[in-house]
Amino acid sequence: MKLSIMKKIAVFLVPMIFSVLIGCNYTSSHSKSKETVNSETTSYLSSEQDKQGGEKNSAAEIMAKPQVPVLCYHRITTGRNDEYTVTPSAFSAQMQILKDSGYNSVNPDQLYDYLVYNKSLPEKPFMITFDDSRVEHALIAAPEMEKRGFHGVFFIMTITYNKKNYMTTEQIAGLAKSGHSIELHSWDHTMATKYLADSVAMKQIIKPREKLESITGKKVDYFAYPYGITNQETSTAMNKYFKLSFILSTKRDSIEPLQTVRRMIVPSGWTPGGMLNAMHKTFRN
Repeated sequence: MKLSIMKKIAVFLVPMIFSVLIGCNYTSSHSKSKETVNSETTSYLSSEQDKQGGEKNSAAEIMAKPQVPVLCYHRITTGRNDEYTVTPSAFSAQMQILKDSGYNSVNPDQLYDYLVYNKSLPEKPFMITFDDSRVEHALIAAPEMEKRGFHGVFFIMTITYNKKNYMTTEQIAGLAKSGHSIELHSWDHTMATKYLADSVAMKQIIKPREKLESITGKKVDYFAYPYGITNQETSTAMNKYFKLSFILSTKRDSIEPLQTVRRMIVPSGWTPGGMLNAMHKTFRN
């Protein structure tokens, strides 16, 4: 009698146990599969472990990483036709094709952590930068970016505060409050190769940075070279002041890659599609 009861219990329980085991195995394998898919959705997800304990990538490791496209704008206005100007309508169309193509804007802190500590970036990352503090950056560029979920990096030439055609200190503070990055572009656009003298560094870097930080209430850790020009001695010296410094279309320095991050000027006359093609060609490793 007891044996018969035991058989009945076994017949009832074994399928249940088997079903649970199968379910556990499926959940585990499904989870692993999902992790694999996620890790392959973007080329900017790190294939290496994050650096631990403050350990940083070497210059060679930084140079080997895929470059993040960095766009550079100056004037956004009508009535000019040169490499430093785009019309408001062209800028809007360029932002729209980037949005439609799945690009995500990143800020300098994200770029630095990616280059130095192997932190992951969102899919199709890019950066939008602006030089020279022009008023249309606040009045035209910022609203166009914000309605598409983008944020920009504004490199400020501090001699321009509150002058005609340039941003006021209130506009600069407003950009910072809206989530944009406010960084330095020197005091008066003096070429950075002259900054090795302490007195020049004080005038072009230290005092302007202090003023910017007082306006925004945030640290200024990034720099765009006037004219996009530097040399190795200057780039090495910039490590004392900034996490990253940005050049224009010249080659990165393999010894100082953090102080020679490339940017691409977007000139007038480019179609939105032409801009995308130029991005792909310019920032291929």
